[in-house]
Amino acid sequence: MVANKEPSCKEPSCKEPWRYSALGISIALRVTPRGGRDEIDGIEQLSDGRSVLKVRVRAIADGGAANKAVVGLLAKSLGVPKASIRFLSGATSRLKRIAVEGDPARLGATLRQLASAKSTDQGN
Repeated sequence: MVANKEPSCKEPSCKEPWRYSALGISIALRVTPRGGRDEIDGIEQLSDGRSVLKVRVRAIADGGAANKAVVGLLAKSLGVPKASIRFLSGATSRLKRIAVEGDPARLGATLRQLASAKSTDQGN
């Protein structure tokens, strides 16, 4: 008998949804437009086994407003300029992949801290 898996990753062993490169980091996102607030909601594991960073924004998915809000939120959260963030795929989808230029080790540590803090908050 196979047990049902929890859809959100709260364990430290959860696979990180970002990859490192010489120029920075690429991140797999699942974006919720009209999410009530601009916030990073932690890491979630999709049904196909991929991990994504959950992001919600207040903006609607019309005319690129939600994408602009995602860029603004990530730039502020990661301490990088908006110009260092670009979409690799999924500009019109909830599932996106973005690239962030900067020190990969610092970006990874910041993402880990943001994701684990949110997972800890949800566990309370």
